[in-house]
Amino acid sequence: MGQIEWAMWANEQALAAGLILLIGGVVGVAGQFKDWQFAAYGIAAGVFVMLLEYPRGTRRKGTTMERPGQRFLAAVVKLFGPLTRNYYVRAFLHVCLAVPGGFILPTVLGTVNLGIASLIYLLAAMRKEEWKPIQAQEAQKRQAGKSIHQPPTNPPPRLPAEHRRKAVDDALSGAVHANATPVTLNAD
Repeated sequence: MGQIEWAMWANEQALAAGLILLIGGVVGVAGQFKDWQFAAYGIAAGVFVMLLEYPRGTRRKGTTMERPGQRFLAAVVKLFGPLTRNYYVRAFLHVCLAVPGGFILPTVLGTVNLGIASLIYLLAAMRKEEWKPIQAQEAQKRQAGKSIHQPPTNPPPRLPAEHRRKAVDDALSGAVHANATPVTLNAD
């Protein structure tokens, strides 16, 4: 059984936490809650977390699916180097971003989710995982086309291979017999 890559779980959790924090912040500001400034902070923190977490990192196997439009944000995240690549830094950053959201009710759920993401990132960092951008997806797509030598000729559902060969052999032998015996039509 393979090892769990905790960074992938943390990435999804943090992305969801950013969205929840953003929505909670909008509710807090629009609802004119007391101390709505924390809700405004929740909007800013949610947007920041979503921008940071949108680009997925590469798995060890290299089989990561890229999110649509991820390359542009991945270049920005890559630009900050060890500040965004190291999961200890991300864990600490998410904890710091989560604390002010706990002071107002609409952003509490986002804060809790961000805290959970921080713990998962801490676990990923202890397992020596690191964020790396996804690269060379184009080469893999081109290689997949080379693996198909000849597409299937009959539509699905198809018979198993041994039955298909038998049916083809029977059809060919029937064609030989049909050609060997001429058929005459009576004009009655």
